[in-house]
Amino acid sequence: MAFAVMRKETINEGFLVTGMLFPLVMPPTVPLWMAAIGVAFGVFVGKELFGGTGRNIFNPAILGRCFLFLAYPDAMASRWIAPGSGPTGRMLEFVSANDVQAMTEATPLALAKQGELTSIWDMFIGAIPGSIGETSALAIILGGMFLLITRVASWRTVVSTIGSAAIVAGILHINNPDKCAPVLWSLFAGGLMFGAFFMTTDPVSSPSTNVGKYIYGGIIGTMTILVRNFGGYAEGMMFAILFGNIVAPIIDEMVVTVQIRRLANEG
Repeated sequence: MAFAVMRKETINEGFLVTGMLFPLVMPPTVPLWMAAIGVAFGVFVGKELFGGTGRNIFNPAILGRCFLFLAYPDAMASRWIAPGSGPTGRMLEFVSANDVQAMTEATPLALAKQGELTSIWDMFIGAIPGSIGETSALAIILGGMFLLITRVASWRTVVSTIGSAAIVAGILHINNPDKCAPVLWSLFAGGLMFGAFFMTTDPVSSPSTNVGKYIYGGIIGTMTILVRNFGGYAEGMMFAILFGNIVAPIIDEMVVTVQIRRLANEG
């Protein structure tokens, strides 16, 4: 609102989307003041300093999460709510971060670093600890399909992101099955599915050309799996998306340049 008043502009609906997506990439135990700092950083630094909606380079929700991840690593990476029993789990139960019995440090990706793979079924239905929007692959796929059917999201970006991650995960698993997880497990674990459907498809921070969308998704999917298996962090989706945001304008420029040269040669 402050930036809109100073620039004498209307408040864009994109901020509503950011405000809805940001809590979904947060751990459930994050204090409200920390969430406020994160989303404010994402909006101010990730969007408004570049000129506002339509001019931002980074996805503001992911940038805000990255800021909190680096500034408050303990709250963002080591305090998760353990899933409850029964059909509703802990959805109808108030859980405080001070409730030691309900807390866990073991997400599927963290356990995988120790050589233990969580059940694929548990990750599919959401019976795992994790960020609010990343725990159930089923719910993510249903919401993602709605975005694709309504053409809000680009299927090219989604397919290339998931497809490249599956290919790289498959190659690594074939070559080293003891240390690298199977393909389906890799797709359902962490924020890969949520990021592919809801974050990489941001129309502003992703390429605008169709060919560029394939390249963009391929970079993000590949980088995510490589960071998970060879990096020091358990998850790589956040860093992969931010890296993709950086190179998105370059990808578009390269694609357009190649197309212009091809048309010139044909002419």
